[in-house]
Amino acid sequence: MKVGIIDYGGGNLRSVANALRSLDQAPVIVAGPEELGDVTHLMLPGQGAFGDTMERLEKRGLVSLLQDWIAADRPYFGICVGYQILFDASEEAPGVQGLGVVPGVVTRFQDEPGLKIPHMGWNSALATRGETQVWHGLGAEPYFYYVHSFFPKPKDPATVVAETTYGTQTFAGAVEKGNLFACQFHPEKSQVAGIRLMQNFLGI
Repeated sequence: MKVGIIDYGGGNLRSVANALRSLDQAPVIVAGPEELGDVTHLMLPGQGAFGDTMERLEKRGLVSLLQDWIAADRPYFGICVGYQILFDASEEAPGVQGLGVVPGVVTRFQDEPGLKIPHMGWNSALATRGETQVWHGLGAEPYFYYVHSFFPKPKDPATVVAETTYGTQTFAGAVEKGNLFACQFHPEKSQVAGIRLMQNFLGI
């Protein structure tokens, strides 16, 4: 097994790499198709905007690589914007196409009294499909760390494995389909639960 971390010129690569090292993995950085090598698992950590991320991925030749990788059902783990770009489009960047591998759109939190946007801090994620492959051993409602103003709305509710509620708004906190797992929260910042999630993804 060899884990590759997608480098699109943004994202929290160092924290994710450190989390992987704590699991005795030696991740490699993939900044272009020529660097994929014998990678078996891909992770795309996220910090940044939908449109900017898609532009950077396109410039590095990584859009088609990711689409082909996911279409072949090879292991992919998307975090935050690495989750959002899987969808068709986002209200954050009108007119910009996402990877389109999970049908749906990314939308902004609706304003409501007392609700701070971005959603920042610890929040529970309610398992909607029980113990799936990546959710194994986490319990019904573990806590994870979030930093975001937008969230995806998948068209197919069967892909959703966890829901998160912030204020009065409930959204898809994570999706899982075949060997694809992606989440709005940051497992690399979520201590024991986050490390367990990554461990489950890697099957170790």
